[in-house]
Amino acid sequence: MAENKGCGEHIMGLPEIDFSTFVLSLSSSALVHLGETQDPSTGQFDAQPHLAKQVIDILGMLQQKTEKGLSDEERKLLCEMLYTLRMKYVNKVG
Repeated sequence: MAENKGCGEHIMGLPEIDFSTFVLSLSSSALVHLGETQDPSTGQFDAQPHLAKQVIDILGMLQQKTEKGLSDEERKLLCEMLYTLRMKYVNKVG
């Protein structure tokens, strides 16, 4: 991954982002929106299924658009996260 010096990342000590951490970040967001995890900013469990669906759809789009460029590990992670999130969404909204 190319370094992006000059935007403050090296000063802020932000972790390097790769595809897996990106997928996990989006998945965490979906879990918060499903009310499965506390919202880190409020500490509350607040289900907003319409927002969860949007994040799940974004992950689905990433799966389609990156199908040929993922490692086996990345493909497995994305597939498992999508399956888990879709099942939780269906259980939440019926």
